[in-house]
Amino acid sequence: MSHHLDYRLLREKMVQNQLIARGIRDERVLAAMRKVPRDRFVEEALVGEAYNDHPLPIGHQQTISQPYMVALMTEALELQGEEKVLEIGTGCGYQTAILAEASYKVYTVERIRPLMVKARNILAELGHKNILFKAFDGTLGWKEYAPFDAIVVTAGAPKLPQPLFDQLAEGGRLIIPIGNRFSQELFRVTRRKGASITKSLGGCRFVNLIGVHGWKEQPGPS
Repeated sequence: MSHHLDYRLLREKMVQNQLIARGIRDERVLAAMRKVPRDRFVEEALVGEAYNDHPLPIGHQQTISQPYMVALMTEALELQGEEKVLEIGTGCGYQTAILAEASYKVYTVERIRPLMVKARNILAELGHKNILFKAFDGTLGWKEYAPFDAIVVTAGAPKLPQPLFDQLAEGGRLIIPIGNRFSQELFRVTRRKGASITKSLGGCRFVNLIGVHGWKEQPGPS
């Protein structure tokens, strides 16, 4: 069996057992998860675990989220394919690729430049042309291209960064994990007439959202 086919079967198994079995129904999301090769976004030593049901380290103290979490967050955005999406935290670029498959255009912001460069190269190799990248403090959003129909934050915040809500279009959806440094709750915030309507999507655990409107960077071991 070819290497490529092998991964396709693993992707299908992931979609059936980890996503559909847990209630992910959005056909656009399932199609994207079936198509995007998650194995391309993990460290070479961890390729064998690419389709397993847990996050994996990608260097720089960051992780690639568990497939179910990627699907859950994307489904909660209710994408129809015409949206401008802002992603805060490019990371390895896997969530970016899923968003690019499911929406019109993705604007992705990553504060760790080497991660952004690596993700940009992989996404280009995979043929994604509807993504713009910026190395920047994600808690400030990307004002030049606002408003966005959907915003997804892939790191845990102490509170909702005001600039992100300000850059959300009327009727737009914003997905963000909010809590302390060790555990968060995933929220969907919808903008209606300038006010926010918030719904909890359950508990989660993400790396910290660092920035002006997030956590302050903690000094690493010297």
